[in-house]
Amino acid sequence: MLKCERTSVMNIENAIRGARNPMNSWNRMDSSYDEEGEYILGPNDLGLAKRLRKAGTDHRKYIRQIFVSVDITAPLYWWKEYDTYKVGTVANSTSTMHKIHSKPFERNDFSHDHMTEQTLLFMDTVVAELEKIRLRYLETKSKEDWYDMIQLLPSSYNQMRTCTMNYETLINIYFARKNHKLVEWHTFCSWIESLPYAKELILADE
Repeated sequence: MLKCERTSVMNIENAIRGARNPMNSWNRMDSSYDEEGEYILGPNDLGLAKRLRKAGTDHRKYIRQIFVSVDITAPLYWWKEYDTYKVGTVANSTSTMHKIHSKPFERNDFSHDHMTEQTLLFMDTVVAELEKIRLRYLETKSKEDWYDMIQLLPSSYNQMRTCTMNYETLINIYFARKNHKLVEWHTFCSWIESLPYAKELILADE
């Protein structure tokens, strides 16, 4: 299970203006904001953006100035793979260390969409044991009980992080992960495809 929520794409206008700096071609800018406040690339600006995107990393520096913020909820096993992308990303996560005990454990706190029925029954016993430990910890504040929760916690536990990245990073992620066996990566790549001008600037008319 993976969810991308509260997506915000920023700085397209400044990035495109910067892309015109090398040739001093600002007079050819033809983009504008629509009634919803979205920045719409005109034919001149979009054509330049596409040409630079396909010319390679040395020429598409403006891509790194298009920023994205998004809240991602995903299981810990997916976050372990996402964390390989350290360059060009920042993330603030909900705290497992400080807040793991703040709400009751339930099945939907964990990704289980591909589990068999038999495994789901076992998952329920783990969730029940975690809840028993949590209630005990609330009474005792015992470090042993806290460690029991942390170390028993399955990697399917869902964590939400607010992440920022740029379009260059998303190019790298998309082409590295679009055929990955984890369904969560397919969901994430579909989210990338939904971003403004993703077809032209990230996928490059793949």
